[in-house]
Amino acid sequence: MAFVLQNMLSVTEDKLTVQEALSGVFGSVSLATWIFLLIPQLYLNFKTGKAEGISMGFLFIWLVGDATNLAGALWADLVPTVIALAFYFCLADFVLISQCLYYNHINSKARQASVDTTSSTATEDSPLLTRRRSSDTIGLPGSHRRASSGVSGMSGRRDSLAKILEQDEEETNPWLYNALSILGVVVVGAAGWAIAWQSGVWMPTPEDGAGLVEPAKTALGAKILGYASAVCYLGARIPQIVKNYKDKSCEGLALLFFLLSLMGNATYGASILCHSVERDYINTNLPWLIGSLGTMVEDAIIFVQFRMYSPKKTTSAVE
Repeated sequence: MAFVLQNMLSVTEDKLTVQEALSGVFGSVSLATWIFLLIPQLYLNFKTGKAEGISMGFLFIWLVGDATNLAGALWADLVPTVIALAFYFCLADFVLISQCLYYNHINSKARQASVDTTSSTATEDSPLLTRRRSSDTIGLPGSHRRASSGVSGMSGRRDSLAKILEQDEEETNPWLYNALSILGVVVVGAAGWAIAWQSGVWMPTPEDGAGLVEPAKTALGAKILGYASAVCYLGARIPQIVKNYKDKSCEGLALLFFLLSLMGNATYGASILCHSVERDYINTNLPWLIGSLGTMVEDAIIFVQFRMYSPKKTTSAVE
């Protein structure tokens, strides 16, 4: 990501070609995607008032990746825009982690208070309720069981129908919503590149690499931090995949969050490959390409989990 922005801000006198334009557009779309990435999950947590679906291990490893990315950018003395963006990622991670910790703490206290109230109520009232139910069943054996099952069945049907109506109202064509959101991010990214190019802020980098940061001039420590950041990004999703598998659920996760992540990594890789496929250039960007490819594979696994663990629509409410 840092290399994409570095290349976008390099100034040369070459004319713009289709390949260079595609590289710039893909890089700009990737940047827009990363900027908006965490918003869907933040909004879902706020809307539901809980954050139990997302793995804290996932978030903390990702924060470490962004922190090492920021440290590497500072050490390598990259352009201020790259450093500002890396700082933004760390800030956004901190906001999301703080939100999740807050909701988890509040909901944990509420559950504990509910358990304490229920246990105390059961201790005081259980004998009276037990005697009353026993006396009710004296007249006609089995009559109370049939009556209560009928009442619970009717209330169960009403609850199920209410849930179905609620779900239909809240989740009206979510795929259309996600598609429009992704399209909006693409438009913002492409427009940002067009404005930057027309204003002279962005100009193409020569394919021979004259405008690139030379590996020899990059401090070894900055390189190590860059590799550490890539490893963190690659391994961050593993705790989330494991959590989804154990819970057999993806409830509480924003699908758009992972769709944007997939698009960000795809456009990032495309911006590198559209710029050049020379061996030296590919070798320089290989760690980032491998990290993007691996992350896309992990996102694909999470998409499969969304499909596998999605609530099944049944007709049990009218049975």
